[in-house]
Amino acid sequence: MAVRHDWRSRHKAKSAELLQAFGRLVDSLSGRYITAEDVGTTTADMANVARATRFVSGLGAAPGQAGGDPGPKTALGVHLGIKAAVKFRLGRSDLKGIRIAIQGLGGVGHHLCGLLAAEDAELFVADVRPAAVHKACEQFKAHPVAVQEVLGLDVDVLAPCALGGVLDAQSIPRLRARVVAGAANNQLAQGQDGNALQAAGILYAPDYVINAGGIISVAREYHRAGSEAQVIADIQAIPARLTEIFERARRENRTTNEVADEMARERLARRPRALVA
Repeated sequence: MAVRHDWRSRHKAKSAELLQAFGRLVDSLSGRYITAEDVGTTTADMANVARATRFVSGLGAAPGQAGGDPGPKTALGVHLGIKAAVKFRLGRSDLKGIRIAIQGLGGVGHHLCGLLAAEDAELFVADVRPAAVHKACEQFKAHPVAVQEVLGLDVDVLAPCALGGVLDAQSIPRLRARVVAGAANNQLAQGQDGNALQAAGILYAPDYVINAGGIISVAREYHRAGSEAQVIADIQAIPARLTEIFERARRENRTTNEVADEMARERLARRPRALVA
C-alpha cells in the first residue's frame, strides 16, 4: 500500500541520503508497507529509495509493461470517474462546457486538466504555486482561482487534487458544486462529513475508488503481474464501480462513502485469508 509523503519541508531539502534513509525505514517493516510516489516525489526519488529496500514500486518499466510514474494513471481514473459522476448526477454523457474546479496541480492535477480540456470542459484551477496555475492556464485555457476561493466556486464539479481533509464542517456549507470527484486521499475530514454532502445534494465519488488508477499501476508493477494494457483495462473499470456505489447509495438512502467502505469489506471477506493478510 502506498501512502502520502510530503517532502516539501522548508527545513530540510529532499536528498538522496534522506530518500535512502526512508528506504531503510521501509525495509525494516519487512514488506508490511510498500512505498511508491505521492505528493512531491518522482520516479527518480523512488530509484533512490530502492537502493535501500526492495519494497518499493513506481520505478519505471520496459515498454508495454506495467509501471512507472503512477500520476497519469491516477489522473486517467479520475477523469473517467468524473464522467461517470456527471452522467449519474447531471444526466450528461459528455463534458463539453461542464464547469470543473481543480484544487491542486501536481503530478495528478495537471494531467487531469489535460484530459478534461481535451473534452472541452471549462476549467478553474488553483494551487499554492503560482507557476503551476500559470502553466495550466496557458496550456489548457483554464481560469485562475485563488486557493482560498476554489472550494466555494459555482461549478458543476469540484475535483480536490491536493492534500486531504478538505471536506469538513467548515468547508462543506460553502460548496456550490453538484459533484465532488477528485484525486486527493482522505478528502473527508471525518466519515460523518459524507452525511453533510448527501444532505446538501452533492454527489461524492469516494476518494480511494476514483483515485485507484495509480495504485493499480504500482501494484501490477510490484507484483510483475501484467502489461500496460492490463493496467488501462483495470482503470477503465472504475466508472462502473463508482456507478454501482452511486446506485446502491441512492437505493438504500445511504452515503456513498459508507457504501464504498461496506463494499470493500465485502470483497475482502470473499478473498482467501492469505491474500488479505
